[in-house]
Amino acid sequence: MAPPRIWRAAILVSGGGSNALNVLRASHAGEIPITVAAVIAHRTDIPAIERCRAEGIEPHIVPLPAGDAASDAVDQALRSVDAELVLLAGYLRRFRVGPWAGRTLNIHPALLPNFGGQGMFGEQVHAAVLKSGAHESGCTVHMVDDHYDHGATIVQRRVPVLSTDTPQTLSARVQREEATAYCEAIRTWAMQQTAPA
Repeated sequence: MAPPRIWRAAILVSGGGSNALNVLRASHAGEIPITVAAVIAHRTDIPAIERCRAEGIEPHIVPLPAGDAASDAVDQALRSVDAELVLLAGYLRRFRVGPWAGRTLNIHPALLPNFGGQGMFGEQVHAAVLKSGAHESGCTVHMVDDHYDHGATIVQRRVPVLSTDTPQTLSARVQREEATAYCEAIRTWAMQQTAPA
């Protein structure tokens, strides 16, 4: 039996980098069929930069101007590392799918289609979940299309919402599931690429 194909992935980050680190560590451990070709950020003043360096990968910094030039710069960075799979991991800029359609995944800290869309990120999502009175939350990994937090769901993992929760405690519970969810979604995506038609 032939060994599984290993895909070249690029991770796009904008914040703390916890999901990027989870993917990097799973890749290094051989738990997912990817090698991380690059971590790409659009700013230098985010915790993800130093955290990725500590894991042995030097992030590419791609300053993003407004407009289509921003998308062109990201496309160029992705092509420069021969990326085959794009992983958005807390990436807070609009991503133009274009040539990356069918091979771009995103993780969102809620059960989509609820609590998604432009401006719904970080603790704002968890505050909205608590305000709604929902009894459960979780995370969603989905294919990326041209709309915020839209596209076919690959994996969802659920957590209870407790009466004592704050946005911070709910966030911590969801983050524990995100590590498992993103790796599961990557394996699912890879199997779909190699499944017989």
